[in-house]
Amino acid sequence: MKAQSQVSEQVPEGGHAENAGRGELKQRLSNRHIQLLALGGAVGTGLFLGSAGVLELAGPSMILGYACVGIIMFLISRYLGEMLVETQVSDSFSYFARKFWGEFPGFFSGWNTFLLYVLVGMIELTAAGKFIQFWWPGIPTWMSAALFFVVVNGLNFVSVRIYGETEFWLAVIKVGAVVAMIVMGIFLLGSGRAGPDATISNLWSHGGFLPKGWHGLIMSLAFISFSFGGLEMLGFTAAEAKDPKRTIPKAINQVLFRILIFYVGSMLILMALVPWTNLLAALKAGGDTYSNSPFVMVFSVLGSKFAANALNFVVLTAALSVYNGMVYCNSRLLYGMARDGQAPRFLAKVNARGVPYAGILYPAAYTALCIVLNYIMPRGALELLMSLVVAGLVLMWVIIIVTHLKFRASMRQEGKPADFPAPLAPYSNYLCLAFMLLITVVLFLTPDVRISVYAMPFWVAAVYGAFALRKGVARRHRGVAESI
Repeated sequence: MKAQSQVSEQVPEGGHAENAGRGELKQRLSNRHIQLLALGGAVGTGLFLGSAGVLELAGPSMILGYACVGIIMFLISRYLGEMLVETQVSDSFSYFARKFWGEFPGFFSGWNTFLLYVLVGMIELTAAGKFIQFWWPGIPTWMSAALFFVVVNGLNFVSVRIYGETEFWLAVIKVGAVVAMIVMGIFLLGSGRAGPDATISNLWSHGGFLPKGWHGLIMSLAFISFSFGGLEMLGFTAAEAKDPKRTIPKAINQVLFRILIFYVGSMLILMALVPWTNLLAALKAGGDTYSNSPFVMVFSVLGSKFAANALNFVVLTAALSVYNGMVYCNSRLLYGMARDGQAPRFLAKVNARGVPYAGILYPAAYTALCIVLNYIMPRGALELLMSLVVAGLVLMWVIIIVTHLKFRASMRQEGKPADFPAPLAPYSNYLCLAFMLLITVVLFLTPDVRISVYAMPFWVAAVYGAFALRKGVARRHRGVAESI
């Protein structure tokens, strides 16, 4: 019994010890939970719904785009993994940024991720509402979003074990469906049952592999990057993982293989089954491009009603799975930040089941605004949220990349070898930073999402203002205490 109530975090210097009496997280996530959580974070709305916009920009060359971005994301996952194997904490890269880079980078990292996950939660709830409309067009998006908001947050209140089991089975459903779709697609192509238009030559027969040129492929990279948001979620499970030094590396090392199978493999099948021009026309016929999933639409075009309905159920579970992960990660992030004095103290409160309930309620209050947003602007909410999320992701990934560089420098000074060294570092770090710059330029050159680039400096300045105010209040309290 004592092992089950073991403290799940190491106590950082000058941080968590003073709050140790507030309650602890429980190490109740097994290897199978960690493996599926890592995969679940990467397979969601970005793949099932966001790929529609990528198709419009790049055509079949989107396959190359997903492969290239996947390699960058694998490297970033390895940077985070190297640090996590060294120290397991619930606030993940926020703690590492604070320890190896500075107090403000750590503070900014935590609150940027908080906002990012609130926005992603809004996107997933909005997407879930759109998937419901595939069956019942008359149900407004905001109504479905409200229902799923209550259900998912309620599940997270029970226990981390229930969260792990829920996410495990949601991930099993969507992973199994993607595999089934790939197998079914291969069968249809090989047997000829998909019709004369289904052929591998669709990849280059309708305007070429690069129908929009290299410019179209490059301009699609920002939306492709959105699809990979969630890979970093693995970092928040470390404090509640059993045997993290074994399970974390195992999960991360499989990321690249999974990306090739689930992203590149599924896109290859989609592009081969139906000419991309026909698929794009079908997506637009159903409303704006972002209102439908290419995965569902392919089988609708092929006339397979059962397959289309089954896949729509899968993409619905995928959206709910990612939102489930956002609720979990934000609560653990806020818990760790509160224990380190980077967030209000009440967010460190944990119930008898080891659930940081205050950290669930606080972001939920902001995420609930998506219900209002979908009520006010039911057609434009998804695009607005996606552009803001990509900007937040770029800032988060830059923090991880730079923090890893500083972590490596610290390890060299101490003469300590890395237990799980990232490949080709530090040169791969510089490559990833160059890619982040490219994504920022792409966002700026895209008129509909340019506002997200303009928002970046204002967001950094706003967080710095909050940081400076917090420091000033702390200094005044120390001064009063010393004068007594």
